[in-house]
Amino acid sequence: MVKIQKLTKRFGNTVAVDDISLSIEGGEFFSILGPNGAGKTTTLKIVAGLLNPTLGKVFVGGLDMAKKPEQAKALMSYIPDIPYVYEKLTGMEFLYFTGELYNLDPQRYRKDTEELLELFLMEDYCNQLMESYSHGMRQKIVIASALLSNPRLIIIDEPMVGLDPRSVRLVKDILRERARPGTTILMSTHTLALAEEISDRLGIIHCGKLIALGSVADIKRAALDSAGLEDVFLNMTAEA
Repeated sequence: MVKIQKLTKRFGNTVAVDDISLSIEGGEFFSILGPNGAGKTTTLKIVAGLLNPTLGKVFVGGLDMAKKPEQAKALMSYIPDIPYVYEKLTGMEFLYFTGELYNLDPQRYRKDTEELLELFLMEDYCNQLMESYSHGMRQKIVIASALLSNPRLIIIDEPMVGLDPRSVRLVKDILRERARPGTTILMSTHTLALAEEISDRLGIIHCGKLIALGSVADIKRAALDSAGLEDVFLNMTAEA
């Protein structure tokens, strides 16, 4: 579903992403781990078509992002680490707006909007302007909007920031449920326990380079470490 070939991104003299190659299959739940400034968010933004790479290529569903960006983006949803909403819209209006952007059938997206608002326990707030929403409420509306088009790829950066424990459990369950029938999940997170719990595979990025790739068991085995993922991660990303 996602193929990254020799991806490099430079900002002036800073190399944010350094020659990363990676393939992610359809229906796979793939997590990217790394310290602050490792290049995780930059990588996700390039895959989402929000940044152009300095070198390398990205393919989504077999489509070259550089050559067919609109077709590639139509297959995906992107959830940033800081939820961006139009504050003068209500939650329901924001979801309707998303449905129109994806050219969805109005009857379908209105029905799905009601179901998503109920699922995220937002039906009592859906007619309030989003300027009154808390961070967690905004996050839930943005995640709901990302699910509305039933995308083949969901790119999500730090999904649990600002969510209460009940909402964290709900989002985990929803993402795993979406992955089962074939939706690919590409997630960046600092929460090692979350990545270990729900990921099929993960990659560890450090200083822009992909330094480990595989299942949690694969990475621990390669590190010759029987400890938890947290210890393996800290050892792998320790400064020389």
